[in-house]
Amino acid sequence: MSEPIAYLKGEFVPASQCTLPVFDLGIVMGAAVTDLVRTFHQKAYRLEDHVRRFYQSCKYARITPPVTIEESISISEKLLENNAQQYPDSELTLVFYMSAGEHAVYAGSAGIPEEMKPTYLQHTFPLRSDLWKVSFTEGMHCVTPTARHTPPQCLSSKIKHRNRLHMWIGQQEAQLVDPKSMPLFLDVNGNITETAGSNFVIYRNGQVVSPRRGNVLWGISLVVLEELLDSMGVPFVEQDLQTYDVLNAEEAWMPSTPYCLAPVVRFNGLPIGDGVPGPIWRNLIHRWSDLVGKDIYQEFTGA
Repeated sequence: MSEPIAYLKGEFVPASQCTLPVFDLGIVMGAAVTDLVRTFHQKAYRLEDHVRRFYQSCKYARITPPVTIEESISISEKLLENNAQQYPDSELTLVFYMSAGEHAVYAGSAGIPEEMKPTYLQHTFPLRSDLWKVSFTEGMHCVTPTARHTPPQCLSSKIKHRNRLHMWIGQQEAQLVDPKSMPLFLDVNGNITETAGSNFVIYRNGQVVSPRRGNVLWGISLVVLEELLDSMGVPFVEQDLQTYDVLNAEEAWMPSTPYCLAPVVRFNGLPIGDGVPGPIWRNLIHRWSDLVGKDIYQEFTGA
């Protein structure tokens, strides 16, 4: 089998050669933004939405993309068309990454060149649906670590970036409680925000409640969830949520690009609702499957 390709600094290269120098500012300072797309039937889902958000993140980070949005989409389509042939039986995940560029002297702002050339790459890898099988069959356990969500007053929650050390620390803490748990971060005021890789919502009293959008990264899958709920006539609202609200919810879910919507059945060791994936979640997964033309439950469980 020939090797998949990636896009790096204006060129298509073998994936094994898609590497960054140690002095790239994405490594040195975490000065990088990212996004992630998945395929259905090996076609990118909501690609334009993801690319638009990626470019908005770049603008906030003061990183000027070297190509247009339209050119980025063309690059993505070429990567997916080529790499799908390498994995004919798998869906793909497409990653966007752009850093501020290279800074070889490590001298802080004094040593940064006046004109930086951003480092832009795209690459793919097969979607590992087996990683979330238990999440679908048994449900997830979320744990609140001591590490807090970065306040939007310090760094906007609206961008998808690579400053995630607090998420790494929170993950290690949560897994001391339960090796299979997902950290769910509180903000500095004790409000629920998001996990390390997904949004978080609850269902109670006939409506779905999300943390306020100014305090979380507003995911593309969260937008899809809003659309599905609207088609069902289920209200979707934004409110501050505390741990009390999660524990007293009927259901809770994690919207995320790779797995669409996963049920959360335990929170800090206690059951949510009946402690099993609930009927509203099952209805939503069925509707989401109709939307994308693929049985999502079967994709992740094999059943």
